[in-house]
Amino acid sequence: MITKKYILTLCLSIIALSFTACSDDDNGSQSTPMTISQVYLENIDDPVNKDRPVDFARLGQLIRIEGSGFLGLKKILINGYETYFNNALMTDNNVWVTLNSKTPVEKASADVRNTITLVKDQTSLVYDFTIRAAAPSISSIDNTLPKAGETVTVYGSNLQETTKVTLPGGIEISSGIVNDEDGKFYSFVMPAGVTQSGFITSEGANGTAITPAYFNDFNCFITDFDGKGELGSWSATYSSDNLVDDPLNTGRGKVVCFTGFDAGSNSLLWATAGNDNANDDWGSRMFKFIPAETSAANVAIQFDVYVPENWMGSGQLEISLQNNLSNYGYGSGCTKYSSQYLNTATVWVPWLNDDGTTTPFTTGPRWQTITIPMTAVGNYDPSEAPETTFQKICDDRNAGSYRNFLILFVNQDLEFSDDIVHKASAFTQKIYVDNLRVVNTTAFTVSDFNDAAE
Repeated sequence: MITKKYILTLCLSIIALSFTACSDDDNGSQSTPMTISQVYLENIDDPVNKDRPVDFARLGQLIRIEGSGFLGLKKILINGYETYFNNALMTDNNVWVTLNSKTPVEKASADVRNTITLVKDQTSLVYDFTIRAAAPSISSIDNTLPKAGETVTVYGSNLQETTKVTLPGGIEISSGIVNDEDGKFYSFVMPAGVTQSGFITSEGANGTAITPAYFNDFNCFITDFDGKGELGSWSATYSSDNLVDDPLNTGRGKVVCFTGFDAGSNSLLWATAGNDNANDDWGSRMFKFIPAETSAANVAIQFDVYVPENWMGSGQLEISLQNNLSNYGYGSGCTKYSSQYLNTATVWVPWLNDDGTTTPFTTGPRWQTITIPMTAVGNYDPSEAPETTFQKICDDRNAGSYRNFLILFVNQDLEFSDDIVHKASAFTQKIYVDNLRVVNTTAFTVSDFNDAAE
């Protein structure tokens, strides 16, 4: 039965639709031309300008598009990707939209890349505007003390389309840069004439990135086996006569070679001179390069390795900040935190995965830089000693009975867990080590705007 209430409801609906039609059609909003005068970045955390005019924005950011003729807007396409907007919050002169994380950037079609497209039923507007992924960041550098002609690889994220690299001293590289299409790295060939140390600056599709300032840095050396840093000598150590020439003839001079160890054996020690040698007082000569208050999480031991053959299943490189080892290898007490003892050792086992499985490790026909954070050292475990500073590390070394820094090769069984044990076997390969140093790994954040640079 058709009631009066039904007829009234139907009439009201028709009237509402009529007003809507007049709003969109009779007033001509669907055909009204649109303009964009400026795009603004909306950021309540911006200490300078929470509504900042910009000529680019990053995925995940909220922007305000200012212009005219927006009433009746049906779609917004960012780099061709249809992006949600709340038309209830839109006015004829402003529309707010968040750049969806799924928006294509470097993989967007060339005809729509770096564009904002506004669409109505009877008109549209394409506006040129740069769209970037999240800010690029750096995680590590492979080969931080390269010789001219060697390849340097910088790892991180959002490093796509790196077109310019600036080395310490202002030396620029703009050709021959190799890019990973997923932005995980870029690489270049080290030019001749780079004498200064510091950071690498790169410029790419997603902006500028800066590495930690340890490139070409030998300010805080431990030993290079060629005169920087004096070696110790006693019955448990190797002597300078045991050093070998760099097998790759890269100009690295004398280097260490670990080879020829039976299962269950350890090598002798490569150790610095210790207590009476000024080079072993790290604080007195390193604080001007690594401030004393620097967190242990931002300080690391670096060294270069050359591993020509696949290394897997047996053998570990152990490092100790002072000569106080009483046990050796992966999981030993000297590599773990203790409230009673000063444990300053760690091990490097590149063939061991986090889940206990193994993967062959090799550097191929080249030298590679290894970076081991101080937080990997026993008593500087951040879960036990989160406030450790570089001052504390230096004080611990100076307070020790023997402050010899040392490395050795350990060829013991590796007990990863009760169920996973990697039995040692005879080690006949060769592992070459050189250029032991301490570096500051503090990361740099590059602001998109000069007034908020960090």
